[in-house]
Order: sequence, then structure tokens, then C-alpha cells
Amino acid sequence: MATIDYKGSKINYESYGIGEKIPLVLLHGFLEDLGIWDPIVKELKKERQVICIDLPGHGKSEGIADIHPMKLMADVVREVVHMLELPEISIAGHSMGGYVCLEFMKNFPMILKSLMLINSTPVEDSVEKQEIRERSVKLVAENKKAYINIAISNLFSESSKEVYVSEIEILKSRAMKMEVRNIQAALMGMKIRTNYLKELERFPRQKIIVASQDDPILEIRELEGISRATGCELYRLKNGHNSYLEDQSNLVQKIHFID
Repeated sequence: MATIDYKGSKINYESYGIGEKIPLVLLHGFLEDLGIWDPIVKELKKERQVICIDLPGHGKSEGIADIHPMKLMADVVREVVHMLELPEISIAGHSMGGYVCLEFMKNFPMILKSLMLINSTPVEDSVEKQEIRERSVKLVAENKKAYINIAISNLFSESSKEVYVSEIEILKSRAMKMEVRNIQAALMGMKIRTNYLKELERFPRQKIIVASQDDPILEIRELEGISRATGCELYRLKNGHNSYLEDQSNLVQKIHFID
């Protein structure tokens, strides 16, 4: 375990492997931590340096503010990259981690070689989704356990809920270690994020969207349209929103295509 200090808060990260390929930063999603990448890192570290970061308020990283906007999280990632003295990186993020990747692309394009969005979207929250975020902020304060149970279960396809019973329970138990205020900070940060379609279209280097056929959160047809409009490569996977677990071997193969 390694840490940096960012605005008085401890940020946890791990760095693995070496190789000729550009170093790759992996960012987890909401209610997750860098441990979701463990099986994937075992494969990737054979050919490149891989850096996994606990985003603010998640895993072993401390919270920083009442709201964790995507810019704040992207700045944290930049600080880790700077500390490691990496002149250029590729970056991939799952769900909320993808939003952070997009903000990183927007602010630090000069050091970004490739971008991969995994079960994520450059489109901002709809009004309906923003209202759900607001209700979630209240619910997590009233009953954190109930909120986490619902939020994590809703990410999986029906078939996956039967196949990955123990893994889902582990995800829930790890999420339960998060402080209520940090869950709320992430929810509000996602609610106020902007639309990145224009920035993604203008990004001139490798850009990939990974979409899952049965994702209950993101419609694959919508992501297909976004990939065409922004010039992204599109990789299709099976099962639900958490492809790092539900279609792990195929996701690893896709990540190997990152320059």
C-alpha cells in the first residue's frame, strides 16, 4: 500500500509491474475500491506498469470535501501520476471511474495516450437521474445498509445475481466500510457532472467504450450511438454493469488492446 497527501487527506494507491507499454491507470466505480482490479492486474502487470487508485472516500482513501466533483477526483489522479513521475499514461475507468477518466481527459489531455470507458458514459445525468441521486443522499443517511444492498444488487443482471452470490456479498461488505458522508459526496459529485461528448469527440488519440449486453444501468444501443458520434471504438461484452466480474476474461482481452 502506498499513499499521497492531497489537501490534508490520505489517498491510497497501488503500483504493479513494469514493461514497455505506456503505464495504465485503472479507476474503480461508485461504492467500489481498487481491489476490484486484483484478478485483472495479475494479467496486465506482465506487460506494463499498472496503477490502481482508491478514489476519495472509497477503499482506504479518506474523504476530502462535502461534495467530490469529478474535477476533484481527476486532480487526485493527476497528483498520483505526478508523484510517480509518469510523463504519459493510458487510463481506464469503470462506471463512476469512467466519469473521472473523462474529466482527466478534459483537463490533462497532453499526458493521456489512450482512454477506455468501461460500463460508463460521457453523458450527464438526466433530470430523473439527478432526482434519484438526491433521494439516495437521504436514503443512505437513514439506512446505509439498505441503500448499499439495493444499489449494488441493481448493477447486476438477473443471471449474475444467481452466479455471483458470494462475490456480490463481498462487494456489499466492503462498501459498508465507507462513511455515509463520503457516499453522499460521491453521489452529489456524479449528480453535478457535465456532458463530455464534445471533449470526447475532439480527443485525437485512442478512445474505447466497453459496453455490456445486459447492463441494467446503461443501454447498449445508446452507447453504440455515442461511440459512432465521438469516433470511439466499441467493444461489446456479456452480462451486466460490473463487467470486471461478470465478463472478466473478455474484459482483460479488451484492455490488452489499449496502447
